[in-house]
Amino acid sequence: MPVKVSVIVPVYNPGPYIEDCIASLLKQSLPPDEYEVIFVDDGSTDRTPARLDALAAQEPRVRVIHQENSGWSGKPRNVGIAASQGEYVMFVDNDDRLGDEALERMYGYGVANGADVVVGKMAGQGRGVPVELFRRNRPRASVRDAPLIDSLTPHKMFRRAFLDEIGLRFPEGRRRLEDHVFVTEAYLRAANVSVIGDYVCYYHVRRDDSSNAGFQQFDPVGYFKNLREALDVVDRYTEPGAVRDSLHRRWLRVEMVERLRGNRLLGQPDDYRRKQFEEIRQVVVERFGPGVAVGLQPTQQVVAALVAADRYDDVVAFAEWETGLGLSARPGTVEWQGGRLRFDFAAELTAGGAPLTFPGGGVRTPLDGAPKDLDEAIAWVGADTVARFGQAAVDLLVRERSSAAQYFQPIEVTREIVPVEDSGQVRLVLRATATVDPAGAVDGAPLRAGLWDTYARVRLGGWSKTSRVGPGPRKARAATSAAVVAGRVVLPYWTDQHGNLSLDVDRANQRLGLGRLDPNAVSVSGGRLRAPLPLHVPAETAVLLRLTSPDRSVDVPGTLSPAGDGALLEAAPTVADLSGATWRTTLCAAPDAAEPRFLPLPLTLHADANSIKVVRTPRPSVVRRLARRARRALAVLRRRAASRAARA
Repeated sequence: MPVKVSVIVPVYNPGPYIEDCIASLLKQSLPPDEYEVIFVDDGSTDRTPARLDALAAQEPRVRVIHQENSGWSGKPRNVGIAASQGEYVMFVDNDDRLGDEALERMYGYGVANGADVVVGKMAGQGRGVPVELFRRNRPRASVRDAPLIDSLTPHKMFRRAFLDEIGLRFPEGRRRLEDHVFVTEAYLRAANVSVIGDYVCYYHVRRDDSSNAGFQQFDPVGYFKNLREALDVVDRYTEPGAVRDSLHRRWLRVEMVERLRGNRLLGQPDDYRRKQFEEIRQVVVERFGPGVAVGLQPTQQVVAALVAADRYDDVVAFAEWETGLGLSARPGTVEWQGGRLRFDFAAELTAGGAPLTFPGGGVRTPLDGAPKDLDEAIAWVGADTVARFGQAAVDLLVRERSSAAQYFQPIEVTREIVPVEDSGQVRLVLRATATVDPAGAVDGAPLRAGLWDTYARVRLGGWSKTSRVGPGPRKARAATSAAVVAGRVVLPYWTDQHGNLSLDVDRANQRLGLGRLDPNAVSVSGGRLRAPLPLHVPAETAVLLRLTSPDRSVDVPGTLSPAGDGALLEAAPTVADLSGATWRTTLCAAPDAAEPRFLPLPLTLHADANSIKVVRTPRPSVVRRLARRARRALAVLRRRAASRAARA
């Protein structure tokens, strides 16, 4: 078979972190004979070269190229391109991993849409990744109509013939931002770029020791020299005007202004941040016209203006003010409606833990030069933020705790300006109602088994802040029940430490509340067993009741049906199958699952030759109380025996 995709992995001393990368590459859904993996060992000095050679000896799809250390990733990637045989090449870093279907989906999407570049959805494990770009699938995208420029890492798929046609390769040598130069030119010269937003293709992983190359402190002089090369690419392939300004704005915003804000600036030694400030100022003055900074958000405009005016101390003061700002997302009611979880929350910015206030009646005025001091800067930002409050946005995302993959959920938002007594100040509150459908929350697919956390994401006034939804009110914490939806048992719960709203999918046992089943409410008559359970079901659902005696088990089909605030379990066990034994019961909500999961019920049945009866067993809480009493009594007896032995 022709090779569809060549995966190129530059390697330098990854240690054990490469194992997850290797595993993800070998279990791709694309058939093994349709892709190849090329590891380019850039002079590693650990055990990795031998590990890769052994892997290549076992796996026909794996090749290893060894070379002397080149200092950075550009040359290894170029060597990989030269050696590749695939229609597309895909770049993966040695400490990251792919989703199981990444190559198959990206290749298929690229071919279907005639794409020169395919950008797969990313998830950041301890690392930031673009969010807005992956809100939806984009079969045909460009820098003019999509936020492509937010994603400049090389972890994408490129048509090999396209790279050859335009002669595009990575800059080589010991340098930074070689990926910005490469990816920016690819975006600007591609006939089409396709973006996959409904499947996580790439997991960007931060090492436990934070030794990833991107986390290392850089030399500002060299870094911003390399940044200018990326700006040169933009200037070469665009005309002066709005598009060029919007692209330049990306580097001003991400690589300059954001480095001079909050803890990101204050966490650096003073001499280093002064040097960084000076290099940034030179680029701002040299390269950016007036149309670049004016398109920034208010807080970013202030920092950019202070930089242009060479006001380092004021940049530091503004950063110190911003470090006290946060986001609150306070939930209210949480309830199931027709198999969907609906909850409301109020989101607003905070200062020192209290609601952030703004000047009432804010009017938007252009920023005419740098503010004269910190107070004027804060006042201008506040007035502009109030004036543009109608553009403020809030999203609700559910994030898989194990993988950090996150997905947008439907949300309804209203904006409320709340006066603060007679102070002339106001609060800006975003009131939202979110809906999480477990059957389709993962871009139309069901939630996977595991733990999921809810996050509110607010964009307001130049701040983009994310917060867990919580803490929840005590009443809501006690009232939320589990639901059986799409063959999964989904439990909304509040985390123990902070009371944040999370979802447990097919993991919980004790917390489901099934132990509250009252045996006195269970009936067996007319050959049918009926038991009310504290579960939500949107419609009648097929389940399986497993009855277990000391020497055998019997499976009985049943149903769960909506009944008041819970569900009614019904099944028809046969007397002949159960006669002469006592049976413990467990419930399976997804009988057709590959690995059915059974939940224990506090329900015991006894069958004789003529009937089945419910055995009135103590509730679990009673059993636990009796067990504690027994343990205490046993401990007393042991102490007495030890005392008698000592006296003897």
